Amino acid sequence: MFRDLVQIRVQAGDGGRGCIAFRREKYVPLGGPNGGDGGDGGSVYLVCGRSHTHLGHLRESQLFKAKNGSQGKGSNKHGKKGSDCEIFVPPGTMVSDVETGDELGDLAGQEERVLVAEGGLGGRGNARFKSSTDRAPRRADPGRSGERRALQLELKLIADVGLVGRPNAGKTTLLGCLTASKGKVAAYPFTTLEPNLGILQLSGYRRAVLADVPGLIEGAHKGEGLGLNFLRHIERTRALAVLVDTMPPEGNVVDHYKALCSELHHYNEKLLGRPRMVVATKTDLSPPAKTIEALRVAAEKDGASFCTISSISGVGLTDFVNWVGEQTPTDERDTL
Repeated sequence: MFRDLVQIRVQAGDGGRGCIAFRREKYVPLGGPNGGDGGDGGSVYLVCGRSHTHLGHLRESQLFKAKNGSQGKGSNKHGKKGSDCEIFVPPGTMVSDVETGDELGDLAGQEERVLVAEGGLGGRGNARFKSSTDRAPRRADPGRSGERRALQLELKLIADVGLVGRPNAGKTTLLGCLTASKGKVAAYPFTTLEPNLGILQLSGYRRAVLADVPGLIEGAHKGEGLGLNFLRHIERTRALAVLVDTMPPEGNVVDHYKALCSELHHYNEKLLGRPRMVVATKTDLSPPAKTIEALRVAAEKDGASFCTISSISGVGLTDFVNWVGEQTPTDERDTL
């Protein structure tokens, strides 16, 4: 199942203990202390990569530990540093400290790394304490403890265009027609229970990432339905495609469109400032011409683009794809 919000615990490695030792060799009088330092403990990093597209793999192991540093030895031999622990997360992951609420990082770029728990320093061996007044120190430091934290990881999908609409507006069907996405399609509300991603191939060897989020209903920004859990996934999109069912079982299509815009505005008022296209869906069912025209007028009044499509017959899909291509920068061919 899709996991976009998980909590984990991380534990950096402890530093190794310093060594108390003295040089004892034949014919070498007053050899003196030669205890080495302990090795530093390993640190814990979050690493952004493509090996995962969700956070579901992190629920299997709630504690991630780095290795402890090794203890110092005689002959001024320092202990080995503990190996680091790397936790791979998908692009778009935000990490924060559960106790303090402080944001520790926002991983968006490939191979980007964030230190979330620093390893403890290794203790000093007795060779470090030698002085003119203490020629044979018999003390060494214990290694310092590594950081321990409880982290909250929140995934916000990175996509070029977000598909939003009421339940059964045709978002998943459209995504399946344009990409290789295999989202569930059925004739009942809230068929989509988790976001779907699809890759749309464009001209010039470009590609665009489309995100289909579960249907929004009135009050989604307050937690009604599934909207609140997944509205975060359209925060990072460059543009929005608002899909409106032209043959709804109830209500007026213009009212449905305005309600969707209201939910987006209440969740994050900046969303409506992004490029937007109003997509009238299911036109193969022959909706009244006045319905299409009313929706077109409402879109133009908001400064949004408009098109009519039928995912079943393919009518209008070219216009939609061309608009998506306009929202995708030519110098960014790899969004994820």
